[in-house]
Amino acid sequence: MNKKDSKHSQDVIKSDNSFPVVGVGASAGGLDAFKALLKAIPEDSGMAYVLIQHLDPDHESLLPEILQKVTNIPVLTISDEVKVEPNHIYVMPSNKVMIANNGVLHLAPRNNANNHVDRLPIDYFFKSLAEVYQENAIGVVLSGTASDGTMGLKSIKDYGGITIAQDEESAAYPGMPNSAKDAGVINFILSPDKIPAKLLELTSVIHPDTRKKEKVTSASESAFREVISLLRDQKGTDFTYYKQTTIRRRILRRVAMNKDTSVENYLTFLKDNKEEQELLYQDFLIQVSSFYRNTESFKELQNTFLPLIHKNKQEGKTIRVWVAGCSTGEEAYTLAICFQEFLEKNSSTGTEKRVQVFATDLSEPAVYKARKGIYSELDVADVPKKLLDKYFTKMDGGFQVKDQIRDLCVFAPHNFLKDPPFSKMDLISCRNVLIYLDPYLQKKALTAFHYALNPNGFLMLGKSENASVASELFTLAAERETIY
Repeated sequence: MNKKDSKHSQDVIKSDNSFPVVGVGASAGGLDAFKALLKAIPEDSGMAYVLIQHLDPDHESLLPEILQKVTNIPVLTISDEVKVEPNHIYVMPSNKVMIANNGVLHLAPRNNANNHVDRLPIDYFFKSLAEVYQENAIGVVLSGTASDGTMGLKSIKDYGGITIAQDEESAAYPGMPNSAKDAGVINFILSPDKIPAKLLELTSVIHPDTRKKEKVTSASESAFREVISLLRDQKGTDFTYYKQTTIRRRILRRVAMNKDTSVENYLTFLKDNKEEQELLYQDFLIQVSSFYRNTESFKELQNTFLPLIHKNKQEGKTIRVWVAGCSTGEEAYTLAICFQEFLEKNSSTGTEKRVQVFATDLSEPAVYKARKGIYSELDVADVPKKLLDKYFTKMDGGFQVKDQIRDLCVFAPHNFLKDPPFSKMDLISCRNVLIYLDPYLQKKALTAFHYALNPNGFLMLGKSENASVASELFTLAAERETIY
């Protein structure tokens, strides 16, 4: 892996920043749209703005100098490792690609026209913005041709952020905004001069601290609890012991989406609206996944733990893997590919071992997408090219996982906190799910996983997770990669 690739694929660290960060992407015809947007931003909005212009890398951008003439907010050209601050506007150099990580903007060279990252710099930045800022991320796509930005906006929406596209009437080139609208990943369609007012309106509800609004009232507290009770009755899932800051932020996002003025008004609307109940439920489930997420974890798994799992499994027996909270299937397919590659290299004469991956999730729409195994070019960006060529079929607008791997995976709706667990598992992967649960549910989940695993099986958690609430059940096997 060269230095550039390493920068592109580094592990993402979630930001502790509490203020919203607005990513704004444009290409052809974007200058006028940028100027109209910036003119309308108040100096004390409490947000940071990052502008990405999809230009030829050899084209020197004069954007910062031009834009500084239309606003009193500082407009800065990004140098590597710039810390993001509210009430600042940052502009990406045209010969770079950029990611956000832990409140800092990182740059890498843009020098390969055939590389998906270099061809889709807006998508790439939006994706990192979503992973780092999550509910604090806002994505805006302005005038431009083709479809850069669409998949990145999907990531922002999946993580609970806000997405906006320029309206067709005001866009010099409506290709990029229309692509995002057609993909169903846009919350609002507005002209650039109307976008800042909408952002202030939304953040006053979703991020009340940003605009110094009044604290949550006792009536709102009761309404929050009633919303959770309503979903429990309608959907059978109790979110009482899920991380309440996340749950409440998701509720407030739906309040803002529906232009309600309070949680109490939203509750009244929610009671009689089955469609809104489903939208809120899917928001609570936080359907986020990616191929080879945290690459170092998969390296450790392949180099250290797959050989142990293989050694412990008798000839002729199937290696059993459970991906709990599989979302749209990327991790399940990644594990199936890892095992398939390992088994091909380590097959012995006689009866060969095989692998079966059971992948489950609360969300039926996510499970349906996972079964199809169809992903966009951006979705498969982190799949090594050799494996992409070997295990995926190129098709219009993306790639499909080949039957060779899909046949190894069984996808099903399942609630591991309530439904009977699987059994005799050699590996369980449950990554970035426990962080949304309180200690009571974490212990419940880990107890179920302990029951499901073989005595010499392994549990793989996310980077920010641990099994400390069930320390009597698990022994840490790889501290840096949280494998137990």
